[in-house]
Amino acid sequence: MLRRVRRASVFAAVAALAVLAPALDTAAAVPFFAVAGGAFFGVRDGEWFETLALPGDREAERLYGLVSFALAGAGLALFASLPRAPLPYEAFAAATLAVGAGRLGRTLVSRRTTDEFPLVAGYVVVGTAAALVGQIAVRLQTGAPVDAETVPLLVFLAAAAALTAALIRSLVFSRDAHITTALVAFVTWGFIALEPTVEAPLIAAGLAVTGALGYVSFAIGTASVAGMLTGVVSALLAVVLGGVGWFLTLMSFYAVGGLASKYRFDEKADRGVAQENEGARGTGNVLANSAIALAAVVGYAAAPHLAVPAAPFGFVFAGATATAMADTLSSEIGGLYDGPRLVTTLRRVDPGTDGAVTWQGELAGFSGAVLVGALAAGGSPILDPVVPGGVAAGGAVAAAGVAGMTVDSLLGALIEGDRVGNQTVNFLATLGGAVAAVALWTAV
Repeated sequence: MLRRVRRASVFAAVAALAVLAPALDTAAAVPFFAVAGGAFFGVRDGEWFETLALPGDREAERLYGLVSFALAGAGLALFASLPRAPLPYEAFAAATLAVGAGRLGRTLVSRRTTDEFPLVAGYVVVGTAAALVGQIAVRLQTGAPVDAETVPLLVFLAAAAALTAALIRSLVFSRDAHITTALVAFVTWGFIALEPTVEAPLIAAGLAVTGALGYVSFAIGTASVAGMLTGVVSALLAVVLGGVGWFLTLMSFYAVGGLASKYRFDEKADRGVAQENEGARGTGNVLANSAIALAAVVGYAAAPHLAVPAAPFGFVFAGATATAMADTLSSEIGGLYDGPRLVTTLRRVDPGTDGAVTWQGELAGFSGAVLVGALAAGGSPILDPVVPGGVAAGGAVAAAGVAGMTVDSLLGALIEGDRVGNQTVNFLATLGGAVAAVALWTAV
């Protein structure tokens, strides 16, 4: 365990070299190249090799893990310091420290517990803190402001970097810190380019609420760790890039949909219609239902920079979310009742058949779509609504949700199977609901 802490500390120290980038200017990559060269050529055996070696390094007798991480830092340093590749120093520092220090935080927590949630929390908390300090350090060197107006933005960037790093790590790159660092740097760069306005109360409340809801979703089994991280990242982006109304609309789906998955779960399991993995939704499931909505949030934030109207993105977001809610409720509630009929022929089929519907499920789905429509359109005057236009706008969103739910059933009956999975069908259905919402509002 002590070796693991030392190893993680070295990775964090290498990541901290990013804060020297403004002072070193075009030589910002030199310290990272020096670390990579020293690790590759100078440490082949002995205590330090045993301490720093990752799984696979011992067989190769090279510290490829540390070397790759240092080279990733060198590459990002070149992007940040060369005039023709203007990666912001803040993105460079946030990414490297979120990954390097996050790894140290996870290792420190692992000395006390092996439960996954505390390990992920340690990664995110320490990674966020280090990324924030790193951004402040580079801003002090460049003369950029560090005040009450800019710190909330830096907190958002730090949290987004750490959460994204934890998500990528949980999915595919648990040992490939260099790949994670590069991906997080460019994601953070994208957030900086959007120039979001972040207020201190909003980011404080957003982090507290999304963190608490993430823990609850994991604790009660409605989401896996990766699914929980995906939901937290999605909710944070919704509240910061969209607003409170966007956040509440999206969270209605996560909360109601998650609870619906657990509702009478044993009975649904006996019938063969229960959500897999004990009802805990993973990243694929969450993204299949939320990808269109998240793209709409980013589009809404980018609209002023692209000189395009922002309102259609609100209808895309609301229509996709209404579809996800309607489809989830129709499946989870409808699966409890006998006598389902195939949507294309109306003949009776066995429960759980792709494309099968019940009137109880359709009613539940309709209710879910109406709920999302009301939340998306009814925020004023307390909150800015996601879709302006009052009752008519809410009705368009609800109708789009029902249309998207129907598209899901039709695709389930016609194409879902070995080659086209449920997640692809869900994605296409939310896309259909988004298009329907824009079309209906345009027609109105």
